[in-house]
Amino acid sequence: MDSWRPGPPSERSVPDVIGWLRWIGPRKVASSIGLVVAVAVIGWWFVKPDPPDVTASLSRVDDPSTVAVDSTVAMASSLAPATDVVVHVAGSVSAPGVYTLTTGSRVVDAVAAAGGALPRARVDALNLAAALRDGEQIYVPAIGEVVAAPANASAPAGSTFPLDLNAATVEQLDQLPGVGPATANAIVARRAEIGRFVSVDDLLDVPGLGPAKVAAIRGLVTV
Repeated sequence: MDSWRPGPPSERSVPDVIGWLRWIGPRKVASSIGLVVAVAVIGWWFVKPDPPDVTASLSRVDDPSTVAVDSTVAMASSLAPATDVVVHVAGSVSAPGVYTLTTGSRVVDAVAAAGGALPRARVDALNLAAALRDGEQIYVPAIGEVVAAPANASAPAGSTFPLDLNAATVEQLDQLPGVGPATANAIVARRAEIGRFVSVDDLLDVPGLGPAKVAAIRGLVTV
């Protein structure tokens, strides 16, 4: 008796298919299905189109946050205050000339930048602690030298030198070399106390004014 064989596909009925599956065996069927799936996946992998290069596309688009940061930095740089002041140091110093110093520097720094004061210099005629201003001239007088009115002094309208000690305001007195706001106020207070100054030497009774400072401003004031 011959063993059962599957007939042609066109002649197969449902029982024939079941019999065919039993003849093939479940393992062979599973292996065949797995092989077909693997071939399909491999074929799809080789024929699938390449995805668009998203990174390249994004690289061509400006990042708004980056643009905003760059604009902010540029604006801050343009609005930043100057970090240097340029001053002219003249008079009794080792190396008179124009010097660039950091903003916030003092008169003493400008004198040091010019090589320091000479032995004949009268540095007590200056306010060495005063802050430097851009474009300012620092003049260091010599002993016995009569100092002229400072060229860069921002005098109030109508003020002239020599100043009348009995009429000058605090703002005008503050322009005198070696006289700061505190000393100018002390001069006005002393004037109010005694009624009027009789001579320039009366300034010796003002706190903060010694013989050297009075000598430095003698040619700039009158009574």
